[in-house]
Amino acid sequence: MAAMGFATLLLLLPSVLPGLCAGESLLPGRHLSLQSGLEEIVLGGRHRAWPLALEDLSSLESGFLGVPQEPQLDPECKELLTAFANSSLRLAGCLIQSSRPVTLCQNCYHQFGEVVRQFENIENTTKTNRCAQSLLMSDRLQMVALVNKFFNDTWIKANCANCLKKKNEGLSAGTVTFLALYNESMACFKQNLQEGNLLSNNYSVVCKNCNATYKNLSSHYSEMQRNGQHEESGEQFHLCIDIEDAMNITQRLWSTTFNCSVPCTDTVPVIAVSLFIFFLPIVFYLSTFLHSKQKKRVLILGKRIHSNASFANIQDKSN
Repeated sequence: MAAMGFATLLLLLPSVLPGLCAGESLLPGRHLSLQSGLEEIVLGGRHRAWPLALEDLSSLESGFLGVPQEPQLDPECKELLTAFANSSLRLAGCLIQSSRPVTLCQNCYHQFGEVVRQFENIENTTKTNRCAQSLLMSDRLQMVALVNKFFNDTWIKANCANCLKKKNEGLSAGTVTFLALYNESMACFKQNLQEGNLLSNNYSVVCKNCNATYKNLSSHYSEMQRNGQHEESGEQFHLCIDIEDAMNITQRLWSTTFNCSVPCTDTVPVIAVSLFIFFLPIVFYLSTFLHSKQKKRVLILGKRIHSNASFANIQDKSN
């Protein structure tokens, strides 16, 4: 009986296959219906349903037995995804181009703010269009959230917020002043670097003429560090990577390349106090030695006078 049933099925297959390719049901009374995001298959009065995301239903448009197509996004979600991709592309390009010398905080804060706004637009979508769920939580990789996290981590690691106004609206006043002093110092270095000095490694002219500008830059940098440390309530504070890198470059040029040194105003008092402390024990022991020697001399002289007087008295008595 089984062999006959199988043979009958083989005979019926040529007539059934065209209907399957046309999307018709294989057996009467068994049909496919899609209602409210649920796939419901009715087989002999028995119901079995699987929950489906709305975007997954588009994969069935080509037919139940056909090759599933790529799930289609809602038009609004597609627009949000495109906007985030374009803003991410602009920010990534800016970060790479500003990596050396490091100027990413001052050059890329506009692009970073745009990425933040586009990601917030995705997060704030309503539940009806499900864009947030579709773009941020639909798979294990979560590429949109992963890219956004990379940008945020890079921005935090660079401490860009410490050189910008609130909400990344622009450079802070302290940062603008520092960059102006930095550009002034670099211009002074270039102006005083003459060809003869370069060949003989004689940078005394640079040290002399640029001393004031370098001191102003260094003082402002220290002031920014103190102000930031005060705001952080004792925690370790870092200025943004742009300012730290610029200051490191300037210090290497000044100290290592030009071999300049900034005279410290406290040098004379420190040397005087050090010499006083160094010679204090010597003076103490020397004065003690002289005082004890003088006292001993007085005692010896007194004994001699007393002995001479006694000898004179003895001679007088004998006479």
